[in-house]
Amino acid sequence: MFRSMHPDVAKLVEAGRIPKPLGERLSQLAPGNFCIHKSFGAGKVIDWDLPAKKVTIDFEKSAGQTMELQFAFQKTEWIAAEDFRAKKIEQIEELRTLSKSDPLALVVHLLQSHGGSMTGDALEKELTGTVIPEAGFKKWWDATKKSLRESRLAAVPQKRTEPIVLRVGDRSPAEALVADFEAARDIKGMIRALEAIAGDIGAFENDSDALKRLLNDIDEGAKKAARVQLGQALQLVAARDEVIGSSKALELDPSAVRLSDLLLSADPTRLAEEAGTLPSGRQRAVYEAFPNAFADDWVSKIVQVFDRVGARGVTEIARILLERNAMPALVTHLRSAIARRALGPDALIWVCRERKGPSQEIFSADVGASVLNLLENDHLSDGPRKTSRLQSLLGDDKTLLTDLVAIMDINETRNFARRLLDCPVFGDLEKKSLMARIIKSRPETAELVSGANQKRPDEILLVSWESLEKKKAELDDLIRNKIPQNLNDVKIARSYGDLRENFEYKSAKDLEKYLGHRRNALDKEINNARGTDFKGSDASKVNIGTVVTLADSSGKETVMTVLGAWDSIPETKTVSYLSEVGKALVGRAPGDAVQIRDEITEAMETLTVKSIRPFNP
Repeated sequence: MFRSMHPDVAKLVEAGRIPKPLGERLSQLAPGNFCIHKSFGAGKVIDWDLPAKKVTIDFEKSAGQTMELQFAFQKTEWIAAEDFRAKKIEQIEELRTLSKSDPLALVVHLLQSHGGSMTGDALEKELTGTVIPEAGFKKWWDATKKSLRESRLAAVPQKRTEPIVLRVGDRSPAEALVADFEAARDIKGMIRALEAIAGDIGAFENDSDALKRLLNDIDEGAKKAARVQLGQALQLVAARDEVIGSSKALELDPSAVRLSDLLLSADPTRLAEEAGTLPSGRQRAVYEAFPNAFADDWVSKIVQVFDRVGARGVTEIARILLERNAMPALVTHLRSAIARRALGPDALIWVCRERKGPSQEIFSADVGASVLNLLENDHLSDGPRKTSRLQSLLGDDKTLLTDLVAIMDINETRNFARRLLDCPVFGDLEKKSLMARIIKSRPETAELVSGANQKRPDEILLVSWESLEKKKAELDDLIRNKIPQNLNDVKIARSYGDLRENFEYKSAKDLEKYLGHRRNALDKEINNARGTDFKGSDASKVNIGTVVTLADSSGKETVMTVLGAWDSIPETKTVSYLSEVGKALVGRAPGDAVQIRDEITEAMETLTVKSIRPFNP
């Protein structure tokens, strides 16, 4: 704490020219004192000019910096000469020597200077390149961290982004860890405290009673959280099980809540959403509890959540099913979901990546169609994109497309290549790159990128006037309202501080990226669009602006209307000419057979064109 007032300043205070609090703050910036600046780092005051209201400070990152006193008041904070950051300015060699002779003392001193705690990332930033050479820091910190844990002078978490906390007072390390748990105000705090206990279980070797006191609190916390915070309840119980597994002196009471109890009481949809947010290790613990929770029905239950738990969950569930010889159930589920085009992006990514292993018998032409279908649907949706990783996989995995077309017949290959060329998700360069791989494997597809077909991605889009006006209104709303609002949200979120841990800033920037992509897409679509009322369409064959009557083998008739690129209305069986069904119908004449995918089962069925008439607006 700063107490000494500079003599020159004391005279001004005694004369009543400045108030005492201002005199104390001004004295902190007297020559010889130290301060910290958010951008320039630590500094030592070299000189001041009180009449001119200026101060000169030698900062770590800016020597001889002259500042207005008022600005210095606002932007700097006084630190004691004993502070680690102050010593870096004038006693750096002593700190370097200490880092070699007594690294624990160095770290303790650093933590004390930061109020008793700082993250691993912040510690590395403070030491690297100044006290510890950058090239040797990792080796030094690994050894020091191990010694710090053994000494129990501080609680050292596994993650670099969580705080290293200095232990103070006369409590034993075990008591300090238990006190941290008891002081936790929410489930997240309890989980962090349990992780610290699991990481330092040796502290309880002769004090297991301290741990036993926690079990009841954990039980109560998990039961309460399960009703509104299922994911955190799962984490808490899993963290407790890790502690029990690490301790030879602890046993779980038969009446204690278990992961299987939480699974049984959870709604499957909510369970999938909550479990998918957990770290991989905790997710695995949750999925391994399925047999205890659901007995003989566990495989069907875990398969139901497979494609709704995110990338980590998909991998963990597949691994568990493989280990327990239960893959046939997953294969059956995936084959059905792929045929219905109902598989999510994370599950599709797994199928593609494991095509030489567990998913080999599922990997088929339908997988390629499912990938493009998902990319197209996501592109047309209004929310943030969910298939970016799936799109990246097509480009990053150099053999994926080659393996896909290798198992297709020539017609399937041409249809797949044509859909890829028409897919609005890919840019021109990306399409050329992907098509080059397909052509190399199947040269007969080269004709698709020659001649007139080369311009297909940029063809004129025929659309109804109504759908064109909707697109224009969406673009107008984007430019006038959503983009300006988002820019303001980014500005506000930036003011909240550290951008690395600023969720609001990250969310606003993600939305900014999405809005930019959406604006570009709308611009391109509107520029390529040509409005029409579909009057006078040629009905000798199925064309844009025609109504076609189809019949199945039993004679049951279905009436479909083929309209513009943006005019699909499933409820009235109105389809876009660019859709899968639209492409299958256009060009067909009465009497022709056509294969169309059933809307409900997603299975292919053969229908016959009975009649065609012009669409009447």
